[in-house]
Amino acid sequence: MFKRKNEQPMGLKIIVVGCGKVGATLVEQLVMEGHDVTVIDTNISKIEELTNLYDIMGVEGNGASYSVQMEAGIESTDLLIAVTGSDELNLLCCTIAKQVADCAAIARVRTPDYSREIGYLREKLGLAMIINPEMEAALEMARILYLPTALKVSPFAHGQAELIQFKIPEGNILDGITLAQLSSKVPNRVLVCGIERDGKVEIPSGMSEMRAGDVISFVAQRATIKNFMQNISIKSTKVKNTMIIGGGKAAFYLASRLLHMGISVKIIEQDRKRCEELSVLLPKAIIINGDGTDAELLKEEGIDAVESFVPLTGLDEENIMLTLHARQLSDAKVITKINRLAFKNVIAELNLGSVIYPRLITSESIIAYVRAKRASIDSNIETLYHLFDGRVEAIEFSIDEASRVTDIPLMNLKLKEQVLVAFINRNGQIILPSGQDSIQVGDTVMIVTTHHGFDEIEDILR
Repeated sequence: MFKRKNEQPMGLKIIVVGCGKVGATLVEQLVMEGHDVTVIDTNISKIEELTNLYDIMGVEGNGASYSVQMEAGIESTDLLIAVTGSDELNLLCCTIAKQVADCAAIARVRTPDYSREIGYLREKLGLAMIINPEMEAALEMARILYLPTALKVSPFAHGQAELIQFKIPEGNILDGITLAQLSSKVPNRVLVCGIERDGKVEIPSGMSEMRAGDVISFVAQRATIKNFMQNISIKSTKVKNTMIIGGGKAAFYLASRLLHMGISVKIIEQDRKRCEELSVLLPKAIIINGDGTDAELLKEEGIDAVESFVPLTGLDEENIMLTLHARQLSDAKVITKINRLAFKNVIAELNLGSVIYPRLITSESIIAYVRAKRASIDSNIETLYHLFDGRVEAIEFSIDEASRVTDIPLMNLKLKEQVLVAFINRNGQIILPSGQDSIQVGDTVMIVTTHHGFDEIEDILR
């Protein structure tokens, strides 16, 4: 067992089984948020790498072993998260943890067969959450292709509200106007809650000016978003077709979703056996057996005319090169899936369209659960998203009890700087609040902030 440098526990006591890419990302986030983390893995070098980087404990062994879990301290653990490369091992780790200790358990499950039974597995095994990174990434990609001018689309209030991120083009009506002028220039029911310019992000006020080249985030009721985009002369119709390179799990999940939305799908996959499987699983898709990195094949299959292009190979470098190639040849909406986080700053400088990081999607869901578990009972975190490369958090709280923020006009609340109440969801009605509106028990409330680590709604107060 590798000893932590500091024996004083902080936050929740959490065991992470699996020190791969997802596990390492989770450990970084959980340590940053002040939790007492122990990792389990059969690979000693991966454990050493993480224990050298962070103030955590490591145990070498099989995470599904009773004795290994006991050595890791399962009896006093609040939460076990199993993110190994095996779905079966993850489910077994959680099952044993639930039998041995009164702790919550989260499993990563990626196989489509299991993913169709997530509700059943979660209920029967008593799991807090089952997370599927490829499926969650595919859902985010599908939301973007439904609104292709968006860089990011994040759902809130069970899909009734969405937070949209897009770049203001040259000559657009938004260029040079302040947020206070927006309602007089454009019929809208939106609230702009973030502006990025020259690498700096601000939570805007009414006097904030928007300019061409800015990346802005706005929140609105889902039904009104397309009208707003049309009113500012930005294309808001979904793509008609897409070309996917690679036929793995993420490609299957994405293609299934797009076909359900009425979008034509062409998949190029090198492995013949996998092509045959996909032909059976996705009879309405066109499956091409070939090398998706072959420029001549891409040309033959119509890359220059396709409306959207999504490289989903297993290699970040290939995905990036394919995206840049597609941008040269066509006006297609491109989405780039990237697994590694080490070069995010470099990637941000490239023109890669919408960039999806499945590992971050996974960690966001788990961090939201962990914060809610640590918080007091007067509010709970429903949804959490990181925006602008993690510099801004958008958090949806459910208001379960009266507190220092309820029944007081927002204009009278002493909010911290760089905190914005973006919407109030009251009985299914999305309210974009004014200073006279107040938060009430039973609402869910979305907060956008540059602060990190809010666990409960009262954290917005000074």
